Amino acid sequence: MSTPPRAKAGRPPQIGREAIITASVQVIDADGLDALTMRRIGAELEVTAMSLYRYLPGRAAVLAAVVNRLVVEVRFEVDPQAPWTDALRRFALGYRRMLLAHPRAVPLLATHPVDPTIGHAMTAPALARLRAAGIPDQDGLAAVQSVGCFLTGQALAQVGAPPGVRRPPAHAGAECYEHWFTIGLEAMLGGFQQQLTGR
Repeated sequence: MSTPPRAKAGRPPQIGREAIITASVQVIDADGLDALTMRRIGAELEVTAMSLYRYLPGRAAVLAAVVNRLVVEVRFEVDPQAPWTDALRRFALGYRRMLLAHPRAVPLLATHPVDPTIGHAMTAPALARLRAAGIPDQDGLAAVQSVGCFLTGQALAQVGAPPGVRRPPAHAGAECYEHWFTIGLEAMLGGFQQQLTGR
């Protein structure tokens, strides 16, 4: 019979919802989504896997919590004096920084929804700038969501597509993806400006 992992001398086990999420992000960053199991998280925290269920009911709940944690990392500032399209650009740059900081989590972020409250808080600065420019909330939200979909799709191609999806050519390096991101984003912003304001 196996025995529970022991805490290191002088270091009590770190257990709690936030500690579980932090350990999960670290596992994904290091070894990918397939490596994330309740047993592995428990080993990282030096506790039994069963003790984790007091805080999160299973792997699906852990993955949902990881998505929310990573989205909270997105930071960007909006210049109220700049054109409203600049708010979308800054949102895109901030979100992309987070995606590329956690490349092995990109497939998770691309396929698992974020909690609506957390998602709204993250996009609120951009949406507020669009609203101030006279863009209806429904149109502003559609623009932000469209940019987000472009970002996750482009990041998936850059960091490595999931099974069943054709990978990009081997010669397509970082500069290629940077150019793709820039030209694609600017084309989207120009299109939104034309469609939403007619100029």
